[in-house]
Amino acid sequence: MEIQDIKVNLSIISVLAQYNLKPDKNKRIRCPFHEDRTPSMQVYPKTNTVFCFSSNCQLQGKAIDAIDFIMYKEGFDKLRPTEAKHEALKKAESLINIQTLPPVKPMQSAPTFYPEPVEGKEKNLNEIFKQLQINLNKSAQAKAYLQSRNLDSTKIEVGYNVTTTEGLKHCVVFALRDKNNNVTGLYGRCIYNNSTSSGSVQAKHFYLKESKGLYPHYPHPDTQKLIIAESIIDTASLQQIPLITDNYSLLSCYGTNRLNEEMKAAINELKHLKEIVFAFDNDEAGNKAVEKYTEELNQLLNTNRSPSPVERDGVRFSKLNLPCKDVNETLIAHNQEVFNHLLKERKILFQMKKEEQQQTLQIPKQATKPTLTAANNLNAPTLNFPTLDCKNPYKLLFTTQTALYYIKGGVDKIMNKLTVTIEIVNKQLNESINKRRFKVDLYDNKQVEKMIVEASEQLQINNLQLQMEIELLIGQLDEYREKEMQLMNEEINPESEQYSMNTNERTEAMQLANDKNLIQTIQEKLTQTGIIGEEENKIFLFIIGVSHIQENPLNALIQGSSGSGKTNLLKGIFRIMPDESKKIYSRCSEKMLYNVPKYYFKNKLICFEDVDGLGEEAEYAWRELVSNGELISGVSYKDEKGNIGIKELVVYGPITSIACTTKGAIYADNMSRLFLIAIDESKAQTKKINDYQAKEAAGLINKQEQKNNIRQLQNYVRILQPYQVHNPHATKLKLPEGITDERRLYRLYLYFIDMITVLHQYQRKKNTYGKLIATKQDCQIAKDLLFECIMLKMDELDGSLRQFFERLKEHIQKQASTNYEFTQREIREALHIKKTALSYYINELVHLEYVQQTSSHINKGNKYRIIHFDNYRKMREDVKTFLQRQIDSLPTEKTNE
Repeated sequence: MEIQDIKVNLSIISVLAQYNLKPDKNKRIRCPFHEDRTPSMQVYPKTNTVFCFSSNCQLQGKAIDAIDFIMYKEGFDKLRPTEAKHEALKKAESLINIQTLPPVKPMQSAPTFYPEPVEGKEKNLNEIFKQLQINLNKSAQAKAYLQSRNLDSTKIEVGYNVTTTEGLKHCVVFALRDKNNNVTGLYGRCIYNNSTSSGSVQAKHFYLKESKGLYPHYPHPDTQKLIIAESIIDTASLQQIPLITDNYSLLSCYGTNRLNEEMKAAINELKHLKEIVFAFDNDEAGNKAVEKYTEELNQLLNTNRSPSPVERDGVRFSKLNLPCKDVNETLIAHNQEVFNHLLKERKILFQMKKEEQQQTLQIPKQATKPTLTAANNLNAPTLNFPTLDCKNPYKLLFTTQTALYYIKGGVDKIMNKLTVTIEIVNKQLNESINKRRFKVDLYDNKQVEKMIVEASEQLQINNLQLQMEIELLIGQLDEYREKEMQLMNEEINPESEQYSMNTNERTEAMQLANDKNLIQTIQEKLTQTGIIGEEENKIFLFIIGVSHIQENPLNALIQGSSGSGKTNLLKGIFRIMPDESKKIYSRCSEKMLYNVPKYYFKNKLICFEDVDGLGEEAEYAWRELVSNGELISGVSYKDEKGNIGIKELVVYGPITSIACTTKGAIYADNMSRLFLIAIDESKAQTKKINDYQAKEAAGLINKQEQKNNIRQLQNYVRILQPYQVHNPHATKLKLPEGITDERRLYRLYLYFIDMITVLHQYQRKKNTYGKLIATKQDCQIAKDLLFECIMLKMDELDGSLRQFFERLKEHIQKQASTNYEFTQREIREALHIKKTALSYYINELVHLEYVQQTSSHINKGNKYRIIHFDNYRKMREDVKTFLQRQIDSLPTEKTNE
């Protein structure tokens, strides 16, 4: 076999699987060629290569293909070069032979049905499927296939059939189950390409003949929200995502034409169903199927469901607008969090009309005989389906035609009981005798019956009426408690904090997203929102803020002297981010960041007006959220019986943070994912601010126009989706030497280019994996905006100190000699700087040996002179030229225009 044939037929994923190496969701593994605590080797399935970013690696910063990986892993590199390559090729060819598909007969297009199970009818399918699951663990090829589809066999039930008999051959196999969760059918997906050696088409999808059952299983009877996916692979993809499984039941449709009677019957049995979400392919067939099944299921549910007091409004139908062809491709191209966004932005097809509810309830046949009281002459009890008033969580109110029910102190959070203090008020009786109080566990039938008898006699309320109202109350308290518990644990709710844009707002946002001069237009709108000056800083911080939608968000620290305008710039950027995705704090306690609900900060923009005021514990927590994307702390607690236990508190990121400080140099070394920017403290910036304040005082600023621009930018951010980015130019972009924390800054440089691409997502092409492709223009924009940050990293002076030193040098150079000696008073008057700020600057420059104290006099003051005139301007020009030459050397992309 030729070398090129081996490279074409041997995937890097299958090679990694041979050595039990499994890429994570970011396509990274721990490098096997050096001690690696965190994944440093990136896997590129499209090019069949890997690259280790660690400086400790023997690969020394070079990409290697599958053959070279085998050579290094097997130790062949220690042989002579020709022998090493020969042995690696032999090993690679043997791996390809393992994958070769046995000859099969031409088959019809899927779905294909076969008359026999995998090993014959005599074996129970439950036992067969267990054996197939064991087979999977023994097959590197099957594991590699699942990895290529981003399917995790530890999170889903899947097997592998390696038999050579017809049907389900060389397929990963999924079980179809009946109501009792028994396996009653099997579905197989061939792991090889759908063509044979003779060129004929081979089917990819297989079902056993007369297969029955649903995948992944029958929905739970209490299901309120159901996602129906087009295929089993799509459903298996969704089954891996806690966001989905915590909030939805799942059902596979087996294709656009196979929503069968068994599925419909199972859906019709879901008496608490509120919504059906279709996750069908993003193509014509998928769209037509959604339209067809929406009509069929609406007719089914609308006709056959009997009214009941526990039922809510009619079932809603909606559809996911997938960014890729189907669910599985979307999972491959993006991280799992994209489904949070897709669920928030799902398209509502329509809301089924609420059925006409019965205005009276029939008396149950087994109802307890009413107690003989003055109220027994009432007609049959009536009910108007009251709802629970939850405005005051410590005094819930349930109102019916006959009585008021107050739940004093709220409800307990222990789910196996429902103990409440309930006050029942008869609205028809005199106030002095119209109420009674009970403390009762509403899950205890004996306690409830006793309360009903006593309340009925004492308050003269019909026993049956009271019984039915209490039943309704229990149902509503159950629902209320579940919602409260969900909020307490901050489980992700796809409908929470959702902002619905109207047609005009979405049209405006799309116009901005497709603007050919997007960055310049955003910069102009930022100015029109009231952010004065800071031209590059404000667009830079806007991009940082938008990065909260990404898996690898960016963070920034705004550094400047006191009163320089740091907080105003921060608040200006905060104001234009969507309300549902931001938090801002003037200060926070030491433990606050540890004690919020676990998803409270996830993919949020967090702003600190003054990070210098954070205590040591709070600063550490902030740094961990920025660097590691989560906070995990162990705390002790005492249970109801007084026993001491330990539990973990987890706060999930990732977060984007923007904070202000006067001490930029201190924090820059501590943060692993941080851009440091300097506030503009020039006279020109001061003049811009003063001019604006004068116009504002004169009433010349159009506040309504400012609000419109803020709203447009917020809606633009809302339509952006998280994406992975493929940057074909990354290997040609380098940073100049002499940069502090070069490794971290280089990673941030690449992430920032990714964000420029994400901002242009409606104008950028995608590769076969659904990733956005970065352009030369994206690299140019990123370089221009990052230039000042790069200079700050190269400079040992922080931003405000550098600005002062440049002004000081300019003043001294106007004098007779560069050895000119000066006093602090002279500089304070010449540069109009406050005494405390000037004293800080001079002391820092003396410490860093840029300035020397030449004399000291009690009455006349100290004298100083500059001893190090660095050529900062030339350094800036050299760095700018170095970076621009790299951009100029990049190939220009072809356009369709």
